[in-house]
Formats: sequence, C-alpha cells, structure tokens
Amino acid sequence: MTDAPFFLNRTQAGERLAEIIQANLRQQLIESGVEPIPIVYALPRGGLPVAAPIADLLNCPLTVLVAKKISHPSNPELAIGAVTASGLVLWANEKLFNFRGNSRQRQVVMEIAINKAKSLESQFLPFCPQVNPQGATLILVDDGIATGMTIAVAAKALNLLAPAQIFICSPVAPPQLLPWLQNWCDNSGDNCDRNQQKLISKQNRIIVLETPEPFHSVSNFYAEFPQIQTSEALKYLQQRSQK
Repeated sequence: MTDAPFFLNRTQAGERLAEIIQANLRQQLIESGVEPIPIVYALPRGGLPVAAPIADLLNCPLTVLVAKKISHPSNPELAIGAVTASGLVLWANEKLFNFRGNSRQRQVVMEIAINKAKSLESQFLPFCPQVNPQGATLILVDDGIATGMTIAVAAKALNLLAPAQIFICSPVAPPQLLPWLQNWCDNSGDNCDRNQQKLISKQNRIIVLETPEPFHSVSNFYAEFPQIQTSEALKYLQQRSQK
C-alpha cells in the first residue's frame, strides 16, 4: 500500500474514531448490561484535535496524559524509550536500537524527557477537568502511532488509576505494532484484584482505523498535518469544558 492520505485532518480522523468507539461502548452495554463511564485522555499536543470529537460524541470529560519519548543521545529523532510526567519509564529493546549507553547516560536522557513532560503537563493541568478514573473506561487517544513507546507508557500510567478498562485509540499505526500493543492491553490488570483483572484482560482493546504498510511517517497519512501549538491544543480543553 502506498502512503496515500487516509484522513483530511486530525479532526476528521477523530470523528471517524468516535463512531467506532461509540459502537464498541454500545455493544458492551448490550452484552454486559453495565453502562461504561468513558473518560477521554489525549496525548498532547497532536492527540487533542483527534480526541475532542470523541469526547463530544460520547459527551464525556476530555483531559490529557503527558508522555514524552526518550531520545537517543546521538540521534534525537530516535526513541529509545518513553516516560510520563509522573516518572513512569518504558525502555525500548536496546539491541534493536543499537544503544550501548551506560547507566549514567540512560539516567541523563531519561531525566531530560521527564523534565520536558513535566513542563508540558504544567501548561495543560490548569485547564483539565477533575475526573474519577477508578472503574471508568479510559480512552487513550493520539493522532498516530509510530514506535508505540509513548502511548504504551501512557497506558501503563492509566493502569495505575484502577480503571474498568482501557481503549488504546489511534487513526493509524503500523500493522506489526498491533500484537505488541495488544499484549499491553491483555496484561494491563496487574494493579487490580484478580476478579477485576479478568474483566480488564477481556475488555481492554485497541482501536486503530488504518494499518498501512509500508509505514514511514504518521504525517504521510493526513492531507493536512500541521504542528499543533500549545495555545491551540488548550482551546480543545477549554471548548469541551464549556459544553
């Protein structure tokens, strides 16, 4: 498959995702008799234009979870791991990325990433609503998945909040990443009691609209993919809070 655009822009991609997510939640209600309580978590900045239509359709809170890649010391574009603002860390396969750094180098690049995440989080938190994630369906959204590192560490952070389930959602991702991401979903109940863990393992899911191959860059699959500034991203939180 060629790298032809699948989506006009992030908003259109979010609208398409929203319909699929809503259908999943409705089916779950029919099957279980228990109505899910959704909360949408966007990975800022680019995840917010995708997440906003989802929160609008579901009529639920929209908030953020900040995660940043850990960059290779000699190649800033290469992710060797990812962190959240709270300090959770996920390292990539070192052999795969040919990173032979010592523990001190790892600590330095990790701290740089954590500080970036904290700085970004501090700009968004004042505009985020108060939510209760315990027992809720947490819908984690980004505008695309390339390496999977940031969305995986974000899912790891959401697991600590004792949700009923987590949806990992993106308009586009490489097909070879889906089994790895599904493994994150299937093993995400480590912090719950056994009964809850069985429920979570069964119901956690990945929702990805397109899985093109070859996969070179997320931006290739959008006709319009501008960089999202913080001020613009904040508007999505402000608009949702007024509805």
